[in-house]
Amino acid sequence: MAKIDLGAIGDLADRPPAKYIVVTAVTPTPLGEGKTTTAVGLAQGLAQLGHRTMLTLRQPSMGPTFGVKGGAAGAGHAQVLPMEQMNLHLTGDFHAVTAAHNLLAAMVDNHLHHGNELGLDPHAISWRRVLDVNDRALRNVVLGLGQAQDGIPRQSGFDITAASEVGVILALSTSLRDMRERLGRIVVGFTRGGRAVTAEDLRAAGAMAVLLKDALRPNLLQTCEHTPVLVHAGPFGNIATGNSSIVADQVGVRCADYLITEAGFGSDMGAERFVNIKCRLSGLHPHAAVVVTTVRAMKLHSGRHRVVAGRPLPEAMLAENPDDVRAGGSNLLKHLDIVRSFGLIPVVAVNVFPQDHESELQAIVDVATEAGARCELATHVVDGGPGAVSLARAVIEACAEPSEVRYTYRLDEPLAAKITAVAREIYGADAIDLLPDAARELDRLEGLGYGSLPVVIAKTHLSISSDPRLKGAPTGWTLPVREVRLAAGAGYVYAICGDMRTMPGLGRHPAAERIDLDESGEIVGLF
Repeated sequence: MAKIDLGAIGDLADRPPAKYIVVTAVTPTPLGEGKTTTAVGLAQGLAQLGHRTMLTLRQPSMGPTFGVKGGAAGAGHAQVLPMEQMNLHLTGDFHAVTAAHNLLAAMVDNHLHHGNELGLDPHAISWRRVLDVNDRALRNVVLGLGQAQDGIPRQSGFDITAASEVGVILALSTSLRDMRERLGRIVVGFTRGGRAVTAEDLRAAGAMAVLLKDALRPNLLQTCEHTPVLVHAGPFGNIATGNSSIVADQVGVRCADYLITEAGFGSDMGAERFVNIKCRLSGLHPHAAVVVTTVRAMKLHSGRHRVVAGRPLPEAMLAENPDDVRAGGSNLLKHLDIVRSFGLIPVVAVNVFPQDHESELQAIVDVATEAGARCELATHVVDGGPGAVSLARAVIEACAEPSEVRYTYRLDEPLAAKITAVAREIYGADAIDLLPDAARELDRLEGLGYGSLPVVIAKTHLSISSDPRLKGAPTGWTLPVREVRLAAGAGYVYAICGDMRTMPGLGRHPAAERIDLDESGEIVGLF
């Protein structure tokens, strides 16, 4: 592992840019579709064809690593090494984000304790604390209990580090100076008169930047076939931006013929924010998008099967049934439409599992090709780079076609119009339902000068709609916007739709129960 000096961005500026490819997927299922393994396999497949290739990925959060999901470094012959370090502390970037975030929280409460010169309303403080562990007991807490010198009592709570605005700032900053300025713009709350109070007002942003100075440098790792990988930043894709850092892409795009990056969850989530937020800031425009799917995912999106994470698959789901696959094809078709709405050329990658039947794989190929998309079967988990060579050739062909990125909305549109545009054009909703408190907050934020910011919609990742029970490509529904929050430092307004948790909980038997050290000190049970 190594850290890349940010000076490399300027040193490489005279090199021609790489073709830029985003890897996204159909709507996720509890089974996992193998988006990261496919991104790794594609990078290795392009390298097999003799192309200089780089890959940029998010760092996994230790919350899901020790929870249900487990590791997120790929699998089999398509993974990033060293896998253990990538899934755990890596170079300490998440710890730096946690420390910087909680330093600001401590300075908020310290300011209240020492007289509250800025007039911060204790009931209007939005800055919570963070921890990179799933812990539902910390979602809501009371601070300052004890004696007078122990602080001012008030309600607050904890979020997971991957939901921290500081982590998003790390992902979206283009330089140290940009990061420092963004940290200063963080809004921690409001005065009783309605004035925003920032990290700069509290004189906390400078110390936060010091803690994050080295964390802004991307981490260099490699795949098991020695293709270079930049692993950097890790914001969640359902409640944040869901993409790796801009600085990693700025380095990678000048070091290779092809740069591959992965966006979190389905194209309605991570890819939407990739285009409407990340690409707007970075100035990098993708040439193609890989949409990952599996036989299992298509069967689930048919609505004919039910699975539970951690439990064996139903017998009926394992039986050969191409009709179930075709019935779930509506979800794949919707994601192809979403990708095309961004002006990108889609390539469907079918991540093949050993138990898949040929007729079912062919059903996916038929659905994709009838919709006019390239589609290739990929066996990279078993075969490594050679198993993704046909996919790599299809991506090369797609990158040769003309493309022009299209944004879903203009930044000068009202915030409610931006939310409506995403809901209708990306999710397929008929309309949005703004609850009164959310409508008032949108008006207030526009009055405070935040109306030109892009929007993030925090919703379930298990459906294109806001209802995780609706599979396929739901129509005839309305997106409920129950709350609106500001992420001024990161540079967006986010609308919370449905019951979203910013601090996950652990299951009855979390992955942490299986992780241990063997007699030689090697880590076991981390998948």
